[in-house]
Amino acid sequence: MANPAPLVHATTSDDAEITVSAAELRELRDELQRFLMEYRFGLQEIETKIGILRDEFLLTHDYNPIEHVSSRVKSPDSLVEKVQRKGVDGDFAAIRKNITDIAGVRITCSFVADVYRLFNLLTAQDDVRLITVKDYIAEPKTNGYKSLHAIIEVPVFLSTGRIEVPVEVQFRTIAMDFWASLEHKIYYKYDTRVPDGLLASLKDAADTAAELDQRMERLHTEIRRGGNRGGGVDAGVGENAEIDEGGAPVEAGDDRIADTAPSAESAPVSSTDAAAPVTGTVRTRAI
Repeated sequence: MANPAPLVHATTSDDAEITVSAAELRELRDELQRFLMEYRFGLQEIETKIGILRDEFLLTHDYNPIEHVSSRVKSPDSLVEKVQRKGVDGDFAAIRKNITDIAGVRITCSFVADVYRLFNLLTAQDDVRLITVKDYIAEPKTNGYKSLHAIIEVPVFLSTGRIEVPVEVQFRTIAMDFWASLEHKIYYKYDTRVPDGLLASLKDAADTAAELDQRMERLHTEIRRGGNRGGGVDAGVGENAEIDEGGAPVEAGDDRIADTAPSAESAPVSSTDAAAPVTGTVRTRAI
């Protein structure tokens, strides 16, 4: 007589004990891997699009607005934690519907104008569907956080047919990225209970970073208007940037990709500089 499949005992959050066989665990593992595979492929589609834009800028425009690209697919542990925190049903259909940042890409640009330029170039592609966008550059969070967040959907073609995969893309400048990295480290060190004085200093640092973005963009504009008198080009800003498939994590607790609930598409948005206005337009297309 064959031995029955071994059993695994587990306790849920409400102390109710459940029993799962090893075969059931393996089946669940395989289902999860297939589920996350779709998001990994969606991520690769976005990375390819960004890589093409980056290479085109380097080859034809004497200037590359992309400094760095990093990406990630949520780990199973991170996904489970968010499912519990948001109160989403544990089946894959509910997770697919309610959690749209399982795949995430962060694009770090040189200047604010580049952020809007890359956003519009990416979302204007006819196989990209813009779902939601939230502009924290035009309207920063109260703590000073700035970034442009977008949920976009791209097609992935599997052996079983075409599927649409949502990917969250963050666009930010170098200064914004540096500030967000520092803020994350501080929140992690203090387990989110950051002293008021330090919060005030962070906000002041965010204001300083915003001012730096404005000053550097003004200088950049003046240099480009002055031409390349020295015989050189625009220094190929970002020419060493590369897509880092295992790049910096963009988990919920890392940089608010997951904690952001993007609202309806924003109309024209702008980031102003008294001396050299920088205006970005978030273009949206009918869905």
